[in-house]
Amino acid sequence: MTLSLLTHPKTSKLPVVTELKPTWQTLTIAQTLTQLETDDRRGLTDRQIIDRQQEFGANELVAALSRQWWQILLEQFTNIMLVMLMVVAVVSGIFDFIEIQAGKTSGLPFKDTIAILSIVILNGILGYFQESRAEQALAALKRMAAPKVRVLRDSKISEIDGRELVPGDVIHLEAGNQLAADARLLEAVQLQIRESALTGEATASSKTAETELAADTPLGDRVNLVYQGTEITTGRGIAVVTATGMNTELGKIAALLQGVKNQPTSLQQRLTHLGNVLVMGALAIVALTIIGGMLPDLLRGSFNLTTLKELVKTSLSVAVAVVPEGLPAVITITLAMGTQRMVKRQALIRKLPAVETLGGVTIICSDKTGTLTQNKMVVQQVATLTAEYQIGGEGYIPNGEFQLNGKPIEPLTDPALKGLLWGCALCNDAVLQYADNQWKILGDPTEGALLVLAHKAGIEATAENYPRVQEYPFDSGRQRMSIICEQSPYYLLFAKGSPESILDRSTHTLVEDRYVELTEIDRQTIRNQNARLATQGLRVLGFAYRYFPHLPDADNAESELIWVGLVGMLDAPRPEVRAAVATCKTAGIRTMMITGDHPLTARAIATDLGIAPADSQVVSGNDIAQMDDTALGQAIDRVSVYARVAPEHKLRIVKALQQQGELVAMTGDGVNDAPALKQADIGVAMGITGTDVSKEASDMVLLDDNFSSIVAAVEEGRIVYTNIRRFIKYILGSNIGEILTIAAAPLIGLGGVPLSPLQILWMNLVTDGIPALALALEPGEPDVMQREPFQPSESIFARGLGAYIIRIGLVFAIVTIGLMKWAFDRTHTVGYPGDPDTWKTIVFTTLCIAQMGHALAVRSVNKLVIEINPFSNPLLLWAILGTILLQLAVVYIPLLRSFFGTHPLSLFELGVCFGCSLLIFIWIEGEKLFVRWFRSKS
Repeated sequence: MTLSLLTHPKTSKLPVVTELKPTWQTLTIAQTLTQLETDDRRGLTDRQIIDRQQEFGANELVAALSRQWWQILLEQFTNIMLVMLMVVAVVSGIFDFIEIQAGKTSGLPFKDTIAILSIVILNGILGYFQESRAEQALAALKRMAAPKVRVLRDSKISEIDGRELVPGDVIHLEAGNQLAADARLLEAVQLQIRESALTGEATASSKTAETELAADTPLGDRVNLVYQGTEITTGRGIAVVTATGMNTELGKIAALLQGVKNQPTSLQQRLTHLGNVLVMGALAIVALTIIGGMLPDLLRGSFNLTTLKELVKTSLSVAVAVVPEGLPAVITITLAMGTQRMVKRQALIRKLPAVETLGGVTIICSDKTGTLTQNKMVVQQVATLTAEYQIGGEGYIPNGEFQLNGKPIEPLTDPALKGLLWGCALCNDAVLQYADNQWKILGDPTEGALLVLAHKAGIEATAENYPRVQEYPFDSGRQRMSIICEQSPYYLLFAKGSPESILDRSTHTLVEDRYVELTEIDRQTIRNQNARLATQGLRVLGFAYRYFPHLPDADNAESELIWVGLVGMLDAPRPEVRAAVATCKTAGIRTMMITGDHPLTARAIATDLGIAPADSQVVSGNDIAQMDDTALGQAIDRVSVYARVAPEHKLRIVKALQQQGELVAMTGDGVNDAPALKQADIGVAMGITGTDVSKEASDMVLLDDNFSSIVAAVEEGRIVYTNIRRFIKYILGSNIGEILTIAAAPLIGLGGVPLSPLQILWMNLVTDGIPALALALEPGEPDVMQREPFQPSESIFARGLGAYIIRIGLVFAIVTIGLMKWAFDRTHTVGYPGDPDTWKTIVFTTLCIAQMGHALAVRSVNKLVIEINPFSNPLLLWAILGTILLQLAVVYIPLLRSFFGTHPLSLFELGVCFGCSLLIFIWIEGEKLFVRWFRSKS
């Protein structure tokens, strides 16, 4: 059976071609019907329908298997740092249980275990909610693929659900319908279909049934085919279904979407690397601590169980100290704050990690229509036979200057230009109106541009003053539209359409006030004008008119016309985009244009915006289809403009860029953009014109569809990433100090562990966490968009961060270990009035307060604290004051003191804590001065 084109969806993960894949646009209507074994007058029989439903399955999109909620939740607890904390909690609980059995416990039992497990569970739940958003792009595609449809079966027309269609069904199409399957047209009457969801082109596509096309015709130019998920705007037609379900163009996009795997963001990869380094470092320190502590006894040939027990307790504290328990929460809140700032700049973040990823973007691949341009056709040039005019103004605002040779002119003084402008006003079905503080067009964007042009010249024609008595609608075969208005005692015809079509029907033109016959030289001049405007990327229309003493018949109306000129229009660039592209260049970010539009139009816009030079190469979708991955990889190094591209081409471009180590942001608004949006490191959907599918596949939605908003979001992303690095420096610097201090205690002969797991959790979550959150609000530095983007592959420790953490950690440790030795000796001196374990509280308090000075110093890499405006981040000052008060509460309030196992300090001891903390602050500020001095000498 020749119909066996594709396998049943139930028999494979994704449908595949098994026997034959005809390129339907190349076949005649008769060949198509023969290939599909159907009849355009009778439709399919009941037996054929049953057979094909069994063969092809339902006309619906097939979802791939996804993870269950419990699988996502369990995966959160496989993080290496959380695993280590869980082990610590279990071992700590075992020690508590042994002490309870021996009757040695006091206070709340298992408090360390409960506290640690609480942190583990909270982190796991936090990760679950970030990751558990189900992918909704396929669901949005399904909504597009499930309309009702009128179908011819067994010589009867009935309405059925779209999911019941099979290849070979004959369907009837009407304005307002949404296509339920891919089909080959059998009949088309003034049929226009909005295919922007698939092709990215703003204007509706005119369809014709009789045309036969080449096999490599781009999807947007296949005028004899219609596609699932597109919408009929005008006209009617009959078509035969050629593909259903996953075999449609929409289904291919669904397959591409399912084939794109969610990759961890650069931040997630860096945090994973950070966790691995910290855990490996902690295990090494634990091993050294236990071996170092046990070695003296082992060398003497003895084994002391009590010593081993104390060393294991020390190891538990080291393990807790190495994990920055508050870091996930701080990062999440920081990213959330970043999203709030981005919303104010018209960028809505859908996935939190995207905030940081934006800061590292190296390439922005942008769609053209509506993103780089205004999505408003604007007439830029008008050419009569004897003059060429430039038109000013923006968008649909009906104000703009007419210029000739760079000088302003009055447009209605030129008879030919005047005739053309009246044609723009009358041969037009669009409506220009002012609403919601802006000018809007109701109707076709092309006709809207012509209407605005007429208004700029002061022509505001109305149906009452110029009643339309006859109309010859646009037809893809005729390539023109004409109307006849009554202007008693005459009838006046205006025609517009493709320049070739109008010129073929014209015999005369206007020169000053005289009608003169068009010569072959004149015709060649007009053709040259048309070619010149087209090479500038303009959409060109020709205009003509004619007077009649009486209403003409249809056969004679569009003949012997008077040629008045050409109009060249363009979806004009947004005025703010040029500056945004320039900012990208300064910031080391390359801008590329990937569009479904015509190559000439794409190059014209790209040149105007500074994306590519005027003589740059434009690569088409057909070119990409003929390239292998190696050739494409070489092309993307030198080509910045891609036109007439299909969904798979966009996906290949993004993958090729990623394989070269680029961090890619991809914009789009249509269904055709969804796979590339999902593949990109940052998928950016349009909030106004974007489809649900593109939005669900994206990481970010532009609320104003404006390219400059992407650049603003990149700036915010850079600020967020800088702040993340800043508070990682802050948190891990003290953590290293904590680890070394804890590990040193048994090695220098001190009794017991200086910090309990609960105290370490307090430090990591509260006294470190609160100032860290305030550091997340540090304003961006002035040169944030004048730096090269950070490399996507760079470690979190890159650019000196790792060296800083180790260096400052050692400073923390040296100061604190010296203090610890002094405090231990002091509290174990005969006659000391307090508890001998007070030395632990001195160490605990010093580490907490030292971090407050560190928070102030870490605000800038090279500026001293006194050189920074203290009120540029007032929350940090309040966080430092509040944290100090909380730490004092833990030391001096009895209930908290009992829970945390602290002891009250004398005023002298508290002063020593502040003094040692100040030493660390002075060291960090001194480093900045040393670096300045060193650079000045070199």
